Amino acid sequence: MLAFIAAVLFGIAFIIHATGTATEAIFSPTGLMLLGLTLVALHMGGVGVGRTSWGSRRRR
Repeated sequence: MLAFIAAVLFGIAFIIHATGTATEAIFSPTGLMLLGLTLVALHMGGVGVGRTSWGSRRRR
């Protein structure tokens, strides 16, 4: 889920940068990129991943 949110933020940052739209400092392309990278890092670190119960499921 975090990776999808990061992808949306990267897309918004690209559109803002490509069109040259003047925005507030918090919505700058660099700020959105850094937020997206933070979300990707959290996703890669395992945050937001559902828990699985390995002990209750056994292979035959």
